[in-house]
Amino acid sequence: MSRAPSGETAVDKLSPAEAKAELKRLAAEIARHDNLYHQKDTPEIADADYDALRRRNTAIEMRFPDLVRVDSPSKRVGAPPAGGFAKVRHAHAMLSLENAMNDNEVREFFQGVRNFFRDPRDVARVEPDTIAIMAEPKIDGLSCSLRYEKGRLVLGATRGDGVTGEDVTANIRTVKTVPQELKGKGWPDTIEVRGEVYFVKHLFAELNAERVKAGEPAFANPRNAAAGSLRQLDPAVTATRPLYFFAYAWGEASKGFANSHSDALAKFKEWGFAINPLSKLCHGVDAALNVHAKLAEQRASLDYDIDGVVYKVNDLDLEERLGFVSRAPRWAIAHKFPAEQARTVLKAIEIQVGRQGTLTPVAKLEPVTVGGVVVSNATLHNEDEIARKDVRVGDTVIVQRAGDVIPQIVGVIEDAAHAKRPKYKFPHECPECGSPAVREEGEAAWRCTNFTCPAQAVERLKHFVSRDAFDIEGMGEKHIAEFWQDKLIRSPADIFRLKAKQIEEREGWGKLSAQKLIAAIASRKTMPLDRFIYALGIPQTGEATAKLLARHYRSFTRFRTAMTTAKDKDSAAWPELLNLHGIGEDTAADVVGFFGERHNRKVLDELEAEIDISDYAAPTAGNAPLAGKTIVFTGELQAMSRKEATTRAEALGATVTSSVSAKTSYVVVGAAAGSKATKAKALGVQMLTEDEWLKLARG
Repeated sequence: MSRAPSGETAVDKLSPAEAKAELKRLAAEIARHDNLYHQKDTPEIADADYDALRRRNTAIEMRFPDLVRVDSPSKRVGAPPAGGFAKVRHAHAMLSLENAMNDNEVREFFQGVRNFFRDPRDVARVEPDTIAIMAEPKIDGLSCSLRYEKGRLVLGATRGDGVTGEDVTANIRTVKTVPQELKGKGWPDTIEVRGEVYFVKHLFAELNAERVKAGEPAFANPRNAAAGSLRQLDPAVTATRPLYFFAYAWGEASKGFANSHSDALAKFKEWGFAINPLSKLCHGVDAALNVHAKLAEQRASLDYDIDGVVYKVNDLDLEERLGFVSRAPRWAIAHKFPAEQARTVLKAIEIQVGRQGTLTPVAKLEPVTVGGVVVSNATLHNEDEIARKDVRVGDTVIVQRAGDVIPQIVGVIEDAAHAKRPKYKFPHECPECGSPAVREEGEAAWRCTNFTCPAQAVERLKHFVSRDAFDIEGMGEKHIAEFWQDKLIRSPADIFRLKAKQIEEREGWGKLSAQKLIAAIASRKTMPLDRFIYALGIPQTGEATAKLLARHYRSFTRFRTAMTTAKDKDSAAWPELLNLHGIGEDTAADVVGFFGERHNRKVLDELEAEIDISDYAAPTAGNAPLAGKTIVFTGELQAMSRKEATTRAEALGATVTSSVSAKTSYVVVGAAAGSKATKAKALGVQMLTEDEWLKLARG
C-alpha cells in the first residue's frame, strides 16, 4: 500500500469522495509539471517527487478503479530544433525513459515485466531473479541518431523533441568515435545507430576558461558543453571540441541484425563504433543493482559524466511485446544516482502565475554551486509544501539538484533564529491582477479566479506556440509577452493576423527578422488535428489524449460537434467519449466543459477563420493491419494480459474501447465473458476467440 508523505492522507484511508478529489488534484499537478519540463525546460520538482505523484495516482486508481482518469503526460523530451539547422523527422521516435530513484523501484520494474506476461513459457524467461538484462551507464550527454545507407554515414540528427530533431550531419562527422563508413559485415542497407555525444571532463575547465576570456558565457556543465559544441553553425568549431560518441541503441533498420541488446552492441563494435566498456549483461535484479552500486563508486573517476544506469530487457522478442506506455518503453528504466546538495540562504519567496491561474511559489536564493552549477532559484511547489517544511525567509536551507538537474529545497536548518522569523503567509490574491485566489477542496494549488488575468492569457499563448503545439520558430516566450504587453496579440488568432510592418520597427527587430517570423507563422497555417487539440490547452489534455481524440474523431468538425453535443449527458456523444480507452469521466468533463465556455468558442471560431486544421492521418493498412478498426476485449485472456493485448492492438492501428456498439469491428472473447459478448452477438459484431486474436496480433 502506498505511504503518503507528511500532510497527505494515506491511500488506504481515502473515502471515494476524497479519492476523486485527490485524483483531480494529481491530474492537474502532473499536467503542470509535464508542461514545465517538456515545454519550458524549467522543471520545478525532482524525478523522485514527480514519480511519487504518479505512483500515488496509480495507487488510488488501483483502489478505486471506477474513478480511473488519464493525465496524459507528454512523450517528448529535449529541445525544439534550433534555428540554423534543417529539421529531421525520426523514422522511429526517440522517447524518454521512466526513472527509478532507489532499489525498491527497480525491483518494482522487474516485477512489472514479470506481471505483464501470462503464458508460462514467457514467465519462465522474465522471472526477476533470472531475467537477462543489459545494464549500461547512463551518459549525461546529447542523444543523437546516425543514419547509414550502404554502410556510409548520410545523416546525423539530434533527438530534438523526440519526433523531430536537428540535422547536424556536418558537425557529427567531426566527432571522435563516429565512423564515416561501417566496418565488418552484416549491417543492414539502412540502419540508424543511436547513442550519446559527450564531452570529456578533463578539458571542460579549459574550455570554460577560454570562453570567459573571449567574453562568452561559461558552460554550466559538460552536458551543456556537448550540446553547445555539436550545435555550432561552423563545423570547424565543433571539430576543435573534445567530443566522443558511445553507441547503445538503434532506430530504423531495413532488416533484423540481432536477437538481443547484447548481440546488437557486439555488432556495433564490429562495425566500428565505441561501446561503453562498463556495460554489462546481468541475470536478475540483484546482479543489475550490483552494477549500479559499482558505477556509483566509479562515477567521480570517469572522464565523462554519468547520472545513473539504464536497465534494458535483453531479449528483443520480449522487448517488442512489452511495447510502450504513452511516455516510455516498458522494457527499460533509468536507475538514477542520488542528487547532490548544498546549503544557502533563502532571500525571498516570489509567486508566479501559470496559464491556468496556478500560483506557484519560487524561492529566491543566495547563489550557491550545486553539482557544478550555480543555483539562485528553487521550487517550493505549493502552500502545503512550504508549511510542511516550515520554510521562512532568512532561513539557511538545503538545496538539491535532483537527478543533477532540478533545483529544489529539501529542508531547513532550524537554528536559533529560525523560530523568531515570521512564518510565510501564502497570498490569497493574484500578484498579477489583484483578483481573489481560490483553493478548491482536495487541491494543493491556489488559483487566480480572473479568467482575463494577463498572466494567464500570456501563459496560454506561450503554450499555443510551444514546441509540441504550433511550434512557431522565432516566436519565443519573451516575444509573446512583449506582443501582449503592446496589444499586438490578445488571442491565438491574432498571431496569424500579424504583419511584418507591425514588428520590424520594434527594438531588437529588423525587416529581415520580421519577415522570417511572418513566414514561420504562415508555415503553421495548416496544423494536424492532434497538435491543434493539444495547443488549445484543454485541462488534462496532453499529447497522448490529444492524439487519442484525434484518432477517434478524425476531423475537427466532428470533434467539435461531438463535444458540443456531449454537454447533454443523455446524448450519444457523451458515452461515446467515455468509451474511449483511456478517457475517464473527469477528463471527459474537462474537454466538454472547454467547448461549453463561450469565450473558448469565440477563440475557436476566430482560429478556424485563419488556419486549416487537417484531418487525422490514420496509419495505412499496409503498415497497420488493424488501422481504423475498433476492438473490445471481454473476459479473461490466458496467453497475454489485458494490458499487453491493448498495447498490441493499438500498435497495429486499432482503437480499443470499453463498450460494444454497432461501430465495433471486433469483440475478442476470453474466458468467462459476460454481457459484452451477449451484446456483440445481438448486434452482429464479429467475435474472435483468443486464438484468432493471437493470430492477428502476432502476424
